[in-house]
This record gives sequence, structure tokens and C-alpha cells, in this order.
Amino acid sequence: MRKTPILAVFAILLAAAAALLPTSANAAGSSRIKDLVDIEGVRENQLVGYGLVVGLNGTGDSLNNAPFTRQSLQAMLERLGVNTRDATLRTKNVAAVMVTANLPPFGTQGSRIDVTISALGDAESLQGGTLLVTPLIGADGEVYAVAQGAVAIAGFSAEGQAATLTRGVPTVGRISNGATIEREISFSLEQMDTLRLSLRNPDLTTARRIATTINDFVGPGTADLVDPGTVRVRTPADGKTSFVELLTDIEQLRIEPDLPAKVVIDEQSGIIVMGRDVRVSTVAIAQGNLTVSVTETPIVDQPAPFSDGQTVAIPRTQVGVDDQSENRLAIVSNGISLQDLVDGLNALGVGPRDLIAILQAIKAAGALQAEIEVM
Repeated sequence: MRKTPILAVFAILLAAAAALLPTSANAAGSSRIKDLVDIEGVRENQLVGYGLVVGLNGTGDSLNNAPFTRQSLQAMLERLGVNTRDATLRTKNVAAVMVTANLPPFGTQGSRIDVTISALGDAESLQGGTLLVTPLIGADGEVYAVAQGAVAIAGFSAEGQAATLTRGVPTVGRISNGATIEREISFSLEQMDTLRLSLRNPDLTTARRIATTINDFVGPGTADLVDPGTVRVRTPADGKTSFVELLTDIEQLRIEPDLPAKVVIDEQSGIIVMGRDVRVSTVAIAQGNLTVSVTETPIVDQPAPFSDGQTVAIPRTQVGVDDQSENRLAIVSNGISLQDLVDGLNALGVGPRDLIAILQAIKAAGALQAEIEVM
């Protein structure tokens, strides 16, 4: 039997590793389909309710300033057999709150979800309070969950005669697993034969790549491109694979999403975000500001002792002009990458505020191949 030399084996291993490098690089830049799309019908539903939090240590609503709290308290006590219509209520241990929650997709009856409690009146803090039974309704007016439990808050407030300390927001709390689902939203995924995948960032190239990848994995005709934001998926013709199993396999497939060249600018905070495909044509850039500084440093002229004189202040002004003449005109080459553009602007000593004006000027000159979006 012929033996392969060690150097030949080593060369073969290097060639195999080199062949795998492009695949690894593409996998590193790819994303799962489940991270790029939303499945039709698989969504959360918002719930809201109005309730009362009791047991507060004098930090609740002032009933004189919050008539809705007084009415809610009286109505609750009447349902429990206590008549308070003619009584004067002065308690500050009760607060009216809004209760919000998200009903997850495929939430089953009897499972529990988290709820958020937010003060509605002039309560100072919800610390130590307990939410009473509160129905949570959906947009259709039906009750889908019921919430109750002890409120946990992250903030606190301490007050003295001369100072007040507040950390976080003590009037907003949360109850983990504080609501029980009472009604399910009927949606049968397994009985559907056609479903749409909605792209979170609509793009024609990305949608076509998703459809092509699905067809290559499952079979031709399984997915087709509807528009830049929608891909239609059909069940396999063999009928052996359920729609749920099909979606489980599809969402793990990887593609490389395509992004438009865009520059996003937040004028208020000075934040600039540029996409990787932003390109700049050949352009010359000069950046500089004229700065005039005026400094007043008056001096005091004091007469000699026992002389008939007065102490006067003599003004002294220093004026400086900085035209930033050391800054030079810089040439930005044609088709440079995002990294080269950032490095070149940093070399000019350009700050975020000046960079915003420069990018807008480059766009106005027609040299920026990207869309500018100002937030």
C-alpha cells in the first residue's frame, strides 16, 4: 500500500480549510429567517383594565383631588355590602391605576402573564400595595384575563422638610404572572394551507432570497414572492408534513439580508448611523468655523496712601480671532467604503454636529449614494 507523505497530507488539510473559509464567512453574516419575518396570525394582543391598588402607606390618591378614585372605592365597597354614599372618605391608602398586559400568541386558558401597573391619580408611590381583581379587556371589549396580586416597584421616594429624594418611578409597578388568561383567541395554524411571511424591514432582494431559499430546501412552488414585504408559503403537496413542522424547518434557514444605503441622523442627540453600503463619489471637503472670543479682565487702579484720589476700575479687553486656517481642503476618493469615509472625516477633526452638516452638504452636491433620514 502506498503511503502519502506528511507534507502532502498537510497541504490537503490547508486546502480543505481554505475551501471552508468562504462558507464560514457567509454564515457569520447571515441571519435566520425567523429573525427577519413575522408569521401571519402569530402576534400579541394588547389588554387594558382599570383597577384599585390598596394597602399603601399614606402614599395613595387624595380623594378630594381624584374623584374617580372616590367613586371606584365607593362602588367596590357597595359590591361587598358596605354603604358609604353619605360618608366622608379621607383615606390615602388607595390609588386608581391602569393595568396593561400583552396576551401572547397561542396563550391558553389558565396560563399566566405579567402585568404592568401605572398610577392614574396623584399617588406618590405604589410601594407595598396590592392590586384588587381587575378584568383586562381587548380591543373588542371582551375580557381575556383577570389580574390581581402584590405590586413590585423598582423606584422609591423619600421626603423630608427640606429635601426630597426620588429614584426611578415609584408610581409604576409590575406583577410577575399577575394575570390569568380566561379566554383564548382562536387561531388554528395547523389547518391552514397558505400563510404569509411579513418582512420586518421590507426589501425586494431580501424577500426574493427568502423565497428562493425555502424553495431550494422544501421544493419548487412552496414559496413565492408577493411584494417587497411579503412571501407566501404553501404546504407541501405530499401532505406528509404539517404546516407547523414546515414553519419549524423554514425559520431555521439562513440568508444574508440586503439593506438599502441609508444615513440616519438624530439632530437632537447628534447621533449618526450609516449603513455598510453607503458610498461617496469624488468630492473635496473643507471644514472650519470662524471663532471670535472677547475676554474682559478689568484691573483696579488704587491711589497712594493718604492721597486725595479714588479707587477706580480700568477696563481691559482681549479680542482673539480663530479662523482655523490650519484646516486644509481634503479630497474624498470615488466609491470609498464606510470605514474610509469615517476615517477621513475623523482625520479632519470633525465632530458629530459638524459631521451632520457635512453629510447633508455632500448629499446636496449629489456625491452621496445613500438616503438621508433625519429623525
